[in-house]
Amino acid sequence: MRACVGARGHVCPVGAVVAGRSIGARCEECARLDRAHSVAADAVPDDPRAYHVYLAWFGPGMVKVGITAVERGEARLREQGAVCFSWLGVGPLMAARRAEEMLRAALRVPDRIPYAAKRAVRAGLPGTEAERAAEIAELHGRATALAGWPESLARKPFRAVDHVRVFGLEGVPDAVGEVSELVAGGVVSGALLAAAGPDLHLDVGGRVVVLDTRLMRGWELVPTHGSHGGGLSFPVREFREAGASQDGLF
Repeated sequence: MRACVGARGHVCPVGAVVAGRSIGARCEECARLDRAHSVAADAVPDDPRAYHVYLAWFGPGMVKVGITAVERGEARLREQGAVCFSWLGVGPLMAARRAEEMLRAALRVPDRIPYAAKRAVRAGLPGTEAERAAEIAELHGRATALAGWPESLARKPFRAVDHVRVFGLEGVPDAVGEVSELVAGGVVSGALLAAAGPDLHLDVGGRVVVLDTRLMRGWELVPTHGSHGGGLSFPVREFREAGASQDGLF
């Protein structure tokens, strides 16, 4: 049984059970409470901290614009699994938010990208840092040339930061699929090859699959004691070039 993890440091008041595919591992009420104080939900417009605006690249044709508190440094980008990124500007929260909206419309890039899409393109990353940075370099130039930037937001020069080595992705075999959910009594056992954001790239019996660690929250986990030597009994969605997927790869 997978239990709701609660919100804001509090246990779930009703001890709710949540679905195996739930990323947040929270019931509806706890999810609402957790989001009530979220910057992403514009619930704290008077936040006095300075914010960065950034462009993040996850793979060919997959760029997003976003904001993160300056005090957090690069942590937000690593949490999202950004393969490379560059800062665009820095300033107060609401100025950063206005710039984010302006850039999303002008550059036609989203402010959110599903993790499933990030995993699917991670298998086809270009081999050099310059190749990986090319797309955000071009967009950065277009972004900083735009009129209408908030006056309180200082623009930042282009400087690509590459996370391929940080994540351990260099030379790692392509993943064939992702664990779609954890189930009671299921097992995963194998070698950790890379970790990008919440995703673990695992070699399980000679094939590489991705496990989103957020699926583990709320479960009682125990070690396998080495008796399963590289195996997986959880359902897996296979990555396909055409974007289709199926369960039951393993």
